[in-house]
Amino acid sequence: MIVLDVQDCHSFYGKSHILQGVSLSLEKGAFVSLLGRNGVGKTTLLHSIMGMVKPKSGRIALKGQDLTGMEPFQIARKGVGLVPETRRIFPSLTVEQNLIMGMLGKRSKDPAPHDGHWTVEKIYDKFPRLKERRTQGGNHLSGGEQQMLTIARTLLGNPEVLLVDEPTEGLAPVIAKAVMEMLSHINASGVTILIVEQNMKMAVKHAGFFYVMGKGTVVFQGDKDALMANEGVRKQYLEI
Repeated sequence: MIVLDVQDCHSFYGKSHILQGVSLSLEKGAFVSLLGRNGVGKTTLLHSIMGMVKPKSGRIALKGQDLTGMEPFQIARKGVGLVPETRRIFPSLTVEQNLIMGMLGKRSKDPAPHDGHWTVEKIYDKFPRLKERRTQGGNHLSGGEQQMLTIARTLLGNPEVLLVDEPTEGLAPVIAKAVMEMLSHINASGVTILIVEQNMKMAVKHAGFFYVMGKGTVVFQGDKDALMANEGVRKQYLEI
C-alpha cells in the first residue's frame, strides 16, 4: 500500500525553481532515505510535503487524500510529522514540557490509546535517557539528547509518516549511530519513515529503499543493491 505519494512536484523560493518535477512514493512501513549533495532540494521536498512550502504544481497525497495546499497543522493532523534539521526544541522548557507540547498537535481523530499509540509513558519506556532528563531544561541537553527529544516530541503527534531532516548532522559518530538505531526501532513499530541523510554509509545500514536527488530532480531510485551497483550515480551525485 502506498501511504505517501508525491507526483511531479514543482516548488519555488521566490523566483528560484527548487523542485523541478520531483516524484516519489513510500510504501506503508518503509524506511526510505533521500540522498544527495547540499542544495539540491532535499529539505525543500520535506517542507513541500509538510505544507511549509506551497508547490506551484504537482500533487502530494497521504493514502490517496490530496494534501496539496493544506497548512502544516492540517497535514500534521492527517498523520505526517516532521523532525526538522534545526531541532527547534524549547530551551526554557523541561524535557517533559517539550514532550507535552508535541501532543498539542496530535491527530484530531486519534483513537483511544492502544499498543501502537505513542504516549509520554511509552516514550520514557523506549527512550530511558529522556526519562532520566525529564526535569532538565532543553538548553541543558547535549546535541544527541536534543535530537532524541525532537524525534520523541514529533512521535507524540502519532504520525503515520515521519519526515526526518539530517538527524545525524553535527553529532559524534557513536551518537549518530544511536539516533539511527532509534529511528530503526520506530520504523519497526510501524511508522513509515522518509529520512534526508548526508552520510550514505549510515543510511544504507538502516534504509531499505533510496532516492537520490540531483539539482531539483530525482536521478535514481532503488534498493541498497541497486544503489551500490550504480557507481556512476554514486560518483556524480553522492561522493565528494
